[in-house]
Amino acid sequence: MKKQLQSLTLKVKVEPGSSKSAIVGPYGDGIKVKLTSPPVEGRANKELIDILSKTLKVRKKDIEIVSGQSSKNKVVRLIGLNKVQL
Repeated sequence: MKKQLQSLTLKVKVEPGSSKSAIVGPYGDGIKVKLTSPPVEGRANKELIDILSKTLKVRKKDIEIVSGQSSKNKVVRLIGLNKVQL
């Protein structure tokens, strides 16, 4: 039997230009993430994907910013999660 891939859609509030990068915790019905990168030329989006990948142990290619590419409020989809990660 093949393992079914799961996905999770998550609301993220980012705070670019912070002194330290970290997932801060819950924020409304999503999470808040502080990033050291400025919101210029997609650098903050790249750093967001990096930090989510490392923290949640998901491959970078399995993380997609669905909406809010140029906003502090984003919707991110994590693809290929197993039930243990969910």
